Amino acid sequence: MIADEGESVDNQEAAQLAGEALAQVRRVIVGQEHMVERLMVALLARGHCLLEGVPGTAKTLAVRTFATVVGGHFARVQFTPDLVPSDIVGTRIYKASQEGFDVELGPIFVNFLLADEINRAPAKVQSAMLEVMAEKQVSIGGTTYPAPDPYIVIATQNPIESEGVYPLPEAQRDRFLLKVDVPYPHGNEEFEILRRMSVSAPTALPVLDNAMVLELQRRTDEVYVHNLVAEYVVRLVLATRSPADFGMPDLADVIAIGCSSRATLGLVAAARALALIHGRDYVLPTDVQAVARDVMAHRLQLSFDAVADDIDPIQVVDRVLAVVPAPTPVWNQQQREAAQQQHAYRPEFHG
Repeated sequence: MIADEGESVDNQEAAQLAGEALAQVRRVIVGQEHMVERLMVALLARGHCLLEGVPGTAKTLAVRTFATVVGGHFARVQFTPDLVPSDIVGTRIYKASQEGFDVELGPIFVNFLLADEINRAPAKVQSAMLEVMAEKQVSIGGTTYPAPDPYIVIATQNPIESEGVYPLPEAQRDRFLLKVDVPYPHGNEEFEILRRMSVSAPTALPVLDNAMVLELQRRTDEVYVHNLVAEYVVRLVLATRSPADFGMPDLADVIAIGCSSRATLGLVAAARALALIHGRDYVLPTDVQAVARDVMAHRLQLSFDAVADDIDPIQVVDRVLAVVPAPTPVWNQQQREAAQQQHAYRPEFHG
């Protein structure tokens, strides 16, 4: 532990803690830098994360290692077609000794839930996750049971198999703050995987605990978002709903349903978390652009023709980012003169 339990941290200490946690995860996971960082972004932003990739790309290992590093209780649920909602949320059980019903809570009441291959479970099981993902509570037998804090659902799904798979409904995809595509490792990373994992796999050490995670989340909430950056976020989301109003009439027939208001909130929350990880107490437009794909792409519903033409939602997000202008800093006279003096050509340094 770098800081004591319950101790308040500043932005630099928070960035150091996040960096130490990410470094421990990277001791085990080779490559996949984007996925590992986005797991931390989801945690600090109090959001859920959906990982999509072919089998064998270390999705489950990354989540298990991440849960070890950040502390808290962890559970893995393997989603299968024969699951029923009570298998995951819990159920009422009659106990003859008490002459009444007792509630047995399901495995989702942990700090970190890995929903492995979530799209293999039928719709009624997936819908049972909606309340706990949105409200962080579960209602059983007329009684509400809160989920522990912090609480994050990290789900995985396989994009290449369609037999026996139940695609996630739009309402549930919208509950995920981020959707991260997990590609195959590069050649040098594949070699490092062979060298590192073929004999005795390394293990990660705990860095955080629940108290520190809650403190980092509180620091994330305090990261400053300028009005111009907030307006930029709103324009990005509105551009997916009315692309013609933003100079993209060709996207009107591509996008069937644009991003919801959760995307607006998610862009700000994820950008705040990324800024804190980088040691800043303010959000830059580049932070918003960095998380836009992960926040917006899975919330877009493309038209039938766009799907038939094999258009990727990420391509649509990239187009929106390219067309919608980002805010630029406006220098006052004093700042301009200071910058000119700092970067001025000085012959005495070259004599």
